[in-house]
Amino acid sequence: MVIGGRRTAAMAGRLEAGMPALLVLYVLGIRGLVHLSLQQLLTPGARLSDFNASNARTYLKQIAAIDSRTVGSPANEILAVNYILDRIRDIQKKRNEVHNITVEVQRPTGSFSFAGGFTYYDHITNIAVKLEPARGAQHAVLANCHFDSVVNTPGASDDAVSCAVLLEILGSLSSTSVSLKHAIIFLFNGAEEENLQGSHGFITQHPWAKLVRAFINLEAAGVGGKELVFQTGPENPWLVQAYVKAAVHPFVSVVAQEIFQSGIIPSDTDFRIYRDFGKIPGIDLAYIENGYIYHTKYDTADRIHIDSIQRAGDNVLGVLKYLASSQILADSSEYRHGKLVFFDVMGLFVLSYSAYIGTNVNYIIGIVTLLYLSIKCKLEAQYVCDLMAGLFITVISWIFALVIVLIMAMLVIWSGHTLSWYTHFYVAVALYGTAALAMLILVHSLAKQFYFDSRKNKNQHLVDLFFDVTLTSWVILMFFFTATGFCSSYFFAMWVILPLITKMFLPQECLCQGSFYKYIAIYLLGLFFPYIHTIYYVWIVFEMFTPIFGRLDTETPPDKNMAILIVVCTVILLSYFVKFIYLVRSTKKLMLCLAFVSGVTFVLVCSGLFFPYSGDMNSPKPMRIFLQHTTRTFHNLNGEVVKTDSGILVNGYDYSGLSHITPHIPELNDTIKAQCEDAPICGFPHFVFLRKNWYVPAPPPPVSEKMKFKLSSKEEMPWGAMRMNFEVKGPSHMTVYVRPHNRFVLSSWSLGDGIPVPSNGGDYSVHYSHGLQAPVWKFWIEVKGSDDYSDGMVTIAAASHYFFGSNQHSPHLDTLLQRFPAWSFPSSWVSTYDLYIY
Repeated sequence: MVIGGRRTAAMAGRLEAGMPALLVLYVLGIRGLVHLSLQQLLTPGARLSDFNASNARTYLKQIAAIDSRTVGSPANEILAVNYILDRIRDIQKKRNEVHNITVEVQRPTGSFSFAGGFTYYDHITNIAVKLEPARGAQHAVLANCHFDSVVNTPGASDDAVSCAVLLEILGSLSSTSVSLKHAIIFLFNGAEEENLQGSHGFITQHPWAKLVRAFINLEAAGVGGKELVFQTGPENPWLVQAYVKAAVHPFVSVVAQEIFQSGIIPSDTDFRIYRDFGKIPGIDLAYIENGYIYHTKYDTADRIHIDSIQRAGDNVLGVLKYLASSQILADSSEYRHGKLVFFDVMGLFVLSYSAYIGTNVNYIIGIVTLLYLSIKCKLEAQYVCDLMAGLFITVISWIFALVIVLIMAMLVIWSGHTLSWYTHFYVAVALYGTAALAMLILVHSLAKQFYFDSRKNKNQHLVDLFFDVTLTSWVILMFFFTATGFCSSYFFAMWVILPLITKMFLPQECLCQGSFYKYIAIYLLGLFFPYIHTIYYVWIVFEMFTPIFGRLDTETPPDKNMAILIVVCTVILLSYFVKFIYLVRSTKKLMLCLAFVSGVTFVLVCSGLFFPYSGDMNSPKPMRIFLQHTTRTFHNLNGEVVKTDSGILVNGYDYSGLSHITPHIPELNDTIKAQCEDAPICGFPHFVFLRKNWYVPAPPPPVSEKMKFKLSSKEEMPWGAMRMNFEVKGPSHMTVYVRPHNRFVLSSWSLGDGIPVPSNGGDYSVHYSHGLQAPVWKFWIEVKGSDDYSDGMVTIAAASHYFFGSNQHSPHLDTLLQRFPAWSFPSSWVSTYDLYIY
């Protein structure tokens, strides 16, 4: 007994020393495989397509070189349009006679409800190209990209590269001698960045829209890398199956789809327009890598690797050819019902099956697991109590880890050094990940010492127990997500069935006889797929969300979000390793090591060692700032000017505000913080409403042609409402805000379906944009309520934004821009704000 005890103690000592290193190496090894998979843009051994990435790259360079392509600018409406039309004419000349190519330039006008407000567009530009068999076609698949960009950015990834890809696909398909069965409509959309106006104009007004049975939308949330299928449907599982069969380099995830559709990612795409207004099913693809430079001046053509273009072209070309030759496309309504579970395995192939099958499989897995647990409980009466105690301890460990890490995050925020990990991601891992891990180990170590040891539980029993505790946790989550209809529940089922199979076939005598490392090796091998699949997703999540946290908004603390995300990932990755805590004699050294790493990192972060942003041209991670040289004019009920001022409105685009800018530009401090006035959007011409604003006094900007806002007439309607007719003439981007006074309501207007819907702030907003040439914007509103008009019925604010041309700049604005540090991206323009009371 003594000899065996000494042998066991010696083995436990060796295990205590080697196990943490073994588990770390295991996770790092899997992380390395995931990294190689994500960096391998082209699938080895995949079939080659007829897509020529070099041609597409030439198109990309030419489009991205046309400066910032905002709606209404000559760059967007003339230069970009002419370039795309020229390339299409070149393609027409080379087409095979079995195909017809028809080109139409559309200039639609319309309005619709969007994001809690309304958007109105006038004479924007779309280029629609229909590739069809010479005999014609009654059905079509739509391929959509947009060539416009946000102000002050070249928009190479968002979305010039997608238009370049579609141009090359059009050329490739039209030159083949094989005729298509259905038409393919290529829409080069000229107004996506303006509330998705271009797609709305096409799908609601173009005669070809009624031919469309499905669509593929090419977008970007990053710059280059792999393009992720992050949205499909609604329903229509045949579309995903088409992608699975035809995509050469698959990268697809129902988890990404359900995360995006939950609304936690602050973005929207043309997918929404085609789905909601066209009632058409589709596929949404987007680049997600390097979101740090998305919508900045760094989004240039040279940053998009040619292999990224090749893989996107291969995939989209394959799927378009498949759909345009498919019998299903003509009768797609018969295949519309049902959801699909789908995910790629390391980018090599895709697994997909119906949600109905997935639900039944999940419930079968759950029943098998419950039978396994019930047998364990019947064999040992005390097991139920131990299992409940283990679950309680596990949940407590999660709570303690989350609370401690959130406390650390709040201390970092209060120290003024938030986003320290924005450029140095592994700082977040060292700061929050090690703290979470240490707390999880601490709670279980205390439970082992003060609860289970007092009851003289053997190590073998505790190892089995906490495997079952983890298994039970995953089963509960699997049942919950399956019952609520999430296709992502397959993820939890994977963490149940594969570890359970491993446990059932694992020789327990290895552990009893002291062959610890043989036991661990077999155990880790059984967990290989769940871990590699999970780390694959974990890395994608951080790849997407880390840059987003730097542009999310000015009120949500990014460190809190990052802390929560890291705790969740730590809990998942540690789940089936918890049992090893009960196998070793002591975890003190490990916990001290983790606490030391976290503590040192915390001190370094709070001392400001890790600067959030980077101006390194090889890998820029800039801070985003909006600057608007603004003139404000306030009128009273009699039309008299009661207040006027001018200055430069500065919007901090992330939680840190301007704390990092003030040392470089001392006048941008809290003494000039803009106060929210009792007026629509706080009395400022916000293009994107942010709550952290500064207003630097400055002379009025020189504007050669100012916005003209006029009440042309008003009349009392038979139904008791006062109709007010307005005329507006100004730059290509304007916003009108309507705020009815007390005792009055905005009952109707000439926009959309005629039913006003207030925005989140309670006011009614209309975002307006027009193409190169547009007539005077005319609209009316109807207000009704009290007979007492002494204080007026409604307040209207009109904001204008000069995004291009000579009016975009001013001497004071240009001088201020030169003072911003290299690691910032200040986007600037001139704007006006006029307030009227009627």
